[in-house]
This record gives sequence, C-alpha cells and structure tokens, in this order.
Amino acid sequence: MKLISWNVNGLRACLNKGFRDFFDEANADIFCIQETKMQKEQADFTFPNYHSFWNSAIKKGYSGTLILTKQEPLSHSYGINVEKHDNEGRVVTLEYDKFFLVNVYVPNSQRELARLEYRMSWEDAFREYLHSFNKPVIVCGDLNVAHKEIDLKNPKQNVKNAGFSPEEREKFGVLLDSGFVDSFRHFYPDKAEAYTWWSYMANARAKNIGWRIDYFLVSKGFEKHLKSATIYSEIYGSDHCPVGIELTL
Repeated sequence: MKLISWNVNGLRACLNKGFRDFFDEANADIFCIQETKMQKEQADFTFPNYHSFWNSAIKKGYSGTLILTKQEPLSHSYGINVEKHDNEGRVVTLEYDKFFLVNVYVPNSQRELARLEYRMSWEDAFREYLHSFNKPVIVCGDLNVAHKEIDLKNPKQNVKNAGFSPEEREKFGVLLDSGFVDSFRHFYPDKAEAYTWWSYMANARAKNIGWRIDYFLVSKGFEKHLKSATIYSEIYGSDHCPVGIELTL
C-alpha cells in the first residue's frame, strides 16, 4: 500500500504547476493534501477512481485538507472534536480495517511566535485525539516543526523562529514519546540535508536551504509494516515537496 502526503500551498495553483503529472505517476492508494486553500464546491476538476474527503476552513482561501483514496474507508470524520480547533479545516480522519489515517495541517506559530500559545493548546488537544482510537494510527501532513537540528539547514539561526522553537520541538518529542515513530527517521536516522520545505526567498531550494517539517508518523509497533519512506525532493509545484511511505499489510 502506497501513501503520499503533500502540502500543495494552494491546490488550484499546484494543478497549474504539475500536480496532476506527479499524482498520476505516483499512483498512490491514498493521497493526502494540506493547504488546499479552497472549498470543495470550487473544484472544477475530478480525480477518477478516488473517493474524496474535503475539510475546508470557514475562512475562504485558507488552510484546508483533503484525502483522496482508492479504497472506500469504513468511516470518516473531520476535525478533532474541539470547537476552537475545528474552524480551519486542518484534519481529516479515515478508518480502514487495520488502522486510522489522520491527515493534518498543524497551525503555524507565525512570525515572532505570535500564535505559539494557541499552537501549544492545539498540540495537547491533537495528541489526545490521536490516542482516542482503538486501532493503530498513521499521522501524515505538514506538522510545522523541525524536530532536531539535523532537520533543518541553519538550526542556530532559527531557534526563536516558528517551527524550531524549543516549545514546538518539545511538544513533538512528547508526541513521539507517547507512542509514535517518525517513519523517515526509522529508515534514515542520521540522514542530513533531507528537507521537505524551502522558503521562496533567496533561492533557498536551489541551495537546499530547507527544513523537514512534513511527516508520516505511525503508532509504535506498526512500524513493522513499513516497507519504505520517501522524500520526493525532485518534485516542484509548491514550497513543500511530497513525502510518502509504503506499507506491507
């Protein structure tokens, strides 16, 4: 089973930058998208042979998540059952026979960490949500945090910046310690310069001045089903690149 996740930074824009080529070539069983920046009813395109599950923000042109899946799930839900966190279209959950899949776009703490307090509240509520299931969980998406210094090009300069603050990194560690495995680090514990996001400024992508903030996490014990983990760094169309895993089930 092949799963892919991509923060497209605007799905309609990405469709004009090669999204469909990658989507068709990848032929994933499940394709998770973050930052659709649109409402479902705005879609003038379809994905044949896929069931679609949209969660759009109330605010138009902002945030939004989408899962495209070949296999119809047993059930689906939107949000994390906490009203203050469920207006921005950040989570879609699907249930399958052997696992729950949670596609998430974690809130950014913003410049000068203006939204850090909200982010900390989100982290606790999201972690509690992930532990509410009675099956193993796969979490994928833009988690908006580089966990360790190896996960970004310039750690020293970014300690006080959103995505690499001590508070965000600690919460990510708490999440892993609560029962999750970072699939990429499972296979590549020491691989440096493996990034999934690059600023549009200063030619950062060409220089590979990036961050690894897009993940597939799996419940501890479920990593035995992991066959591979991939960062598709050669794929353009967004400021993020796709990431993926393959499972043997």
